[in-house]
Amino acid sequence: MLTIDLSGRRALVTGGDGGLGAAASRALAACGAWVGIGWRGDRAPAEALVAELHGAEGRVVPIHLEDVADPESVAAAFAAVDEELGGIDILVNNAGIDGKRQLCAESDPAAWRRVIEVDLIGPYNCAREAAKRMIAQQRGVIVNVTSVHETIPWTGYSAYTAAKAGLSMFTRTLAQEIAEHGVRVVAIAPGAIKTPINADVWKDPAGKADLLGKIPMDRIGEPKDVGRVIAFLASDLAGYVTGTTVAVDGGMLLYPGFREGG
Repeated sequence: MLTIDLSGRRALVTGGDGGLGAAASRALAACGAWVGIGWRGDRAPAEALVAELHGAEGRVVPIHLEDVADPESVAAAFAAVDEELGGIDILVNNAGIDGKRQLCAESDPAAWRRVIEVDLIGPYNCAREAAKRMIAQQRGVIVNVTSVHETIPWTGYSAYTAAKAGLSMFTRTLAQEIAEHGVRVVAIAPGAIKTPINADVWKDPAGKADLLGKIPMDRIGEPKDVGRVIAFLASDLAGYVTGTTVAVDGGMLLYPGFREGG
């Protein structure tokens, strides 16, 4: 029987206290990893998740990471990971925002820039800290959470789509740079996943129906669908996978509107 065994692997999940990050934290801990749950703003959700996972196979601790776009904030978080977990073997770059919907011609440059800072520069800052440590120990895995919108345009969200497409290419380039050091870099592209951030869509009957029309598998994904794939990608079972994006989208990238022909 094949099992995902992450016993003793040390992980940091940015934005690890809610949504997809919490699902990743749960999955990694269930597979035996020691997990640092990155949190910002309110510590309570991270503490609640730590309490929930008490008794899991691996150790779980909260790690304060207030702003992934700030190199000093990131450096402090990684120092805490070094102290609490003794180093890092797995980084899940999950923290991100989609920003307010705004057409490019009408957009606020500061708001547009902030999405890029969080969604692209943030993962760079974290990967930079992780890569230094992983190269030194000649092992490690970095999982970048992109989106189906690294491929699919999304009107009104040009900053988000640009950041996710950039993160995809960053994944490939970084993988090329550090493969010789035993470090893998992969991306995971979720589609429509049932999280609080998009509850206004899937809780509305009309919105849900429209969304399902974009998904060939005819269901909205659950956070655990993403968490389990992250755990797999971080494990030795995926030991020959690097520099690519794995879509977890129920087929959304198959462009279901073309099922009946062009």
